[in-house]
This record gives sequence, structure tokens and C-alpha cells, in this order.
Amino acid sequence: MTAAVDGVDTIAAPATPPGRGGIGIIRVSGPRAAAIAEAVAGRCPAPRHATATAFRAADDTALDYGILLYFPAPGSFTGEAVVEFHGHGGPVVLDRLLARTLELGARMAEPGEFTQRAYLNGRMDLAQAEAVADLIDSGSEAAARAAVHSLEGVLSRRVESLAEGLLDLRARTEALLDFPDDEIGAELATVATQLDHQRTELRTLLREGTRGRRLAEGATVVLAGPPNAGKSSLMNALARRESAIVTDLPGTTRDLLRERLVIGGIPVELVDTAGLHAGGDAIEQEGMRRAREALAAADLVLWLRNDADPAAPAGPEEAPVAPVVCLHTQADRSGRDTGEQADGSVVLSAVTGAGLDGLEAVILRHLGGGAAPEGGFTARRRHLEALEAALRALETAPDPAEGELELVAAELARAHTALGRITGAVGSEDLLGRIFSTFCIGK
Repeated sequence: MTAAVDGVDTIAAPATPPGRGGIGIIRVSGPRAAAIAEAVAGRCPAPRHATATAFRAADDTALDYGILLYFPAPGSFTGEAVVEFHGHGGPVVLDRLLARTLELGARMAEPGEFTQRAYLNGRMDLAQAEAVADLIDSGSEAAARAAVHSLEGVLSRRVESLAEGLLDLRARTEALLDFPDDEIGAELATVATQLDHQRTELRTLLREGTRGRRLAEGATVVLAGPPNAGKSSLMNALARRESAIVTDLPGTTRDLLRERLVIGGIPVELVDTAGLHAGGDAIEQEGMRRAREALAAADLVLWLRNDADPAAPAGPEEAPVAPVVCLHTQADRSGRDTGEQADGSVVLSAVTGAGLDGLEAVILRHLGGGAAPEGGFTARRRHLEALEAALRALETAPDPAEGELELVAAELARAHTALGRITGAVGSEDLLGRIFSTFCIGK
């Protein structure tokens, strides 16, 4: 993918998904867009006026009949001249129309190239550009609302506000380096207060961003435990369908079973795993190896143990990185009251459904769910990494009163640079390539 828009290439791609439909759109962006419209339709219509017309091949035979739209630069999605051919949504029809635009000097767009040009031409910052993909990929209504907020610039404005505060703090600190020691006492106190404020604001944004990442990317919740602990029964109960085979025989689940569902607005991939125990044949051993891999990659582990079996292990042998919630299952047999316990564990019965509502509340709490704050936004892992890097820098900065202002200034600069990576104020060619390559063709 080109690193910058050079004003020469004109790109084209379908802007609607593959398959059959009532409408199919070919989008063209670049300096030859208007000329391509004239060659295909015999004219370039007035800006932003839907014009019914025939789309014609080089020999003037009709390829299709539809609507032509023209958006002159810079008032388009990409900031360049853009033409959209709205025709019938048959794959053969669209392929012929796309081939005609390529014949007239356009080239096939790469994944995310339209949005990349919008970013490079100043139509949106990098976080907003990523929100376009998040909106398309939304797995729930809550995720879609949050992605719209990010597209509107909610995350960007929060980051820019923090960056402005850090820039002001950097200026104050740099100025103090030239002051005599006997004149800076009050100013040092101001710097210390502002530094504490920036740390607090960063922690808040990081907490909200963690929830935003769950909305954008979803979360992986792994069901683990010994054989016959009720993992498959719980999988079926949460998925509300017979997804996994349930028997009284140990070792029924040999491979990983996955179900996608939405819990409290957060897209969740639920993973049922093979029962963990000593011994087993070669197939069971492979199933347990995969189960341990799933534990290592989980965002949350639900460890199941039969409530009627006091000898059942209370957790995995090796604690995973993710939080672990212990579930005491088969309460319909043990007779214990269901619900969350004082130690954070949950007693439930997948057969009767008792305790499942409480379990969903516990899952949401561990995933940073619950009611979304007003103006909640989506975030990506790289955003959180940048926020964490900025927070580490501020927490590393010494107390300004100790007089090591050079170190304070250096850490402030590191934090400021980390924030700049979120919106693209500080970036790299490799970063842009990774981000936009994940987009769909035509966006």
C-alpha cells in the first residue's frame, strides 16, 4: 500500500458486499474519477445530485442502468474527487462495471485504502479511521453506538485534551529548568498538582478504554475444569441452544467448542474445553493441551467444579493471566442456595437455570461491562497500549519537589509521544500498513 496519496493514482472497488442484492455500488476515488464518470455515463453529473443514467462499455453497449453520484474534492469521504456507480447488485454486473473503470485508468483499491486516503487527506484522524472498521464489524448494538461515538471523535477529543495538558505541563517544566532555585517553590507545587491530575485523567481514560476494547473486539471467556464438572451443560445454557454434547461419560468434550453470544452488550466468544485431569489416552491429552492453550489466551476463565464433590480442584494447576471465577455447579443436586458468594465464586445449576443471571452479572463485572457511560467509545488494543505507556511514564516521573526536573521533563515527553500515536499525530508507515490492511475492500 502506498504510504501517501500522490495525486496520481485513481482507485476503484465494490463498496457493497459480494453476492446478489438489489443494489451494488462501485466507488472510484482520485483525479480521474470525473473523467471515468464521463466515459461510462456520457457526463459527470452536478455535485451531490443523484442522476439516473446508463452505464456503457467501450463499444457503447449498456452494461447496466442505475444512479451516478459525484463528490468533488475536497468535500468527499476521501478528500479526493469521488464517483459512485449505483447499479444492480449482481456479481457479474458489478464485475463488468468494475472492469470498465479499471480499463479507463483506475486501479483496484487495496483493503482500507479509501479510509486511509481520508486519514492522509485530513478528513479524520487515525482513531476515527479505525472506528469506521469497528462500526462495520460491530457485534452488538452497544458496540455500534460506541463505534459511532469514536467516529464522531469522542476518543480523539479525550486524548487531545490530555495531550494539551501534557504539553502545557512540559512547557512549565522546561521553563523551570532556567529558574533560580529560590524562585520556583510555588511553581513546583503547581507542576506537582497538574502531574497528579494528568495521572488521574489517564487512569480514567484507560478504564473506559478497556471497556471500549471489549465492545470493539469482544472478549474470550473459557469454561474449564475437571471432567463432568458441567462445562458443556453451562455452554448450552448460556448459548440457549444444544451446542455441546452432554453425557454422564467423562471426556465427552475432546476439542474446543466455540459459541458467539452477547452478554450485557459485550460480544463474547464462549469456549468449552476438554476436562483437565491426570492420564488419558492420546486424544484426551491433545484435548487437554488445547484447553491449556485456551486458558492462556482467555480474557476470563470460568473454573467449574461439582458442588457435590468436595475433592474437586478449586482452580487450574497453573494460574492463567486472566481472572479466574470459580463456579460451583450442579446446585440442583447439592441443594445449596444459588448466586454469588462472599468469596466471589458463584453457585448455580445449568439444568434449572438457577444462578445464571448472577453469573452473567459477574462476567460483565470482570469484563468491564455494565451500563456504558454517556459518550462511551470503542478502543483497540494499540490504544490501550499507548495509554498504558503514557501512564507508566507519568508514574515514573519523580516528584517535582525533589528537584529532578530533567527527569520529569523526559517522562512528560515520553507520555506526550505515546498519546500522539493514538490519533496519528505520531506514527509510522508500518503502523498505518497494519491498521488499514485489516479493513474490507472498498472501505
